[in-house]
Amino acid sequence: MARITTALATAAVVSVSAVSCGGPDDDPVLVLAAASLTDAFATMETEFEAANPDLDIEVSFGGSSALQVQVEEGAPADVVAFADASPMAALVDDDLVDDPTVFATNALVLVTPADNPGGVTSLDDLTNPDLLVGVCAPQVPCGRYAAELLDRAEVDASLDTQEPDVRSLAAKIAAGELDAGLVYATDVDAFPDELELIPLPDGIAVRAEYPIAAVSESSRPDDAERFLDFVLSAEGRQILADAGFGER
Repeated sequence: MARITTALATAAVVSVSAVSCGGPDDDPVLVLAAASLTDAFATMETEFEAANPDLDIEVSFGGSSALQVQVEEGAPADVVAFADASPMAALVDDDLVDDPTVFATNALVLVTPADNPGGVTSLDDLTNPDLLVGVCAPQVPCGRYAAELLDRAEVDASLDTQEPDVRSLAAKIAAGELDAGLVYATDVDAFPDELELIPLPDGIAVRAEYPIAAVSESSRPDDAERFLDFVLSAEGRQILADAGFGER
């Protein structure tokens, strides 16, 4: 049975597994994945388990930097998938993951609620202090990408919130709690009726690369590799494409 948790619940997952399961083979394969992968990896989990009924996958979503810390602190993860190379590089430097592979790409986009109540037409409108504008926190990939995009566009945005992950930011914009924000292209696919895409100027696009790797201390290395192979397979690539991700 597919089970999806949030990154904040990982500690609880760890403690429950430790006391209620008899050994590593009784535990699910734990995948820590960036929040922007929520829809794609929910489908990935369902399809993988259907093709591999002997395995149970559990996916925990959150900001890539928070997931990096979880691995560094010894969370019993088997696979990690991030929205940026930097947190993965840090895990590589500490010998905590094996041979990362870029498996998908994404792009940062400007969006408003579907009815665009603030009348936003360009990035320059983000300088208006009367508008409610959001980006991701600077320690997570979508926040770093937002800073890079605004710098390229020479826009000094008047920011009202910096969210801990892109999914919470996209949800606030979709709900009309913000007038505009910078999220991933895949979030527009996730909220097709609630978000309006505002075109960006030519030449400032920011491309996000998504690496995935097995955790070096995984208690299920063979099963982790099976899931990795599925993500990188033609079926996995199709799931990612359907969710709006670009080719690696």
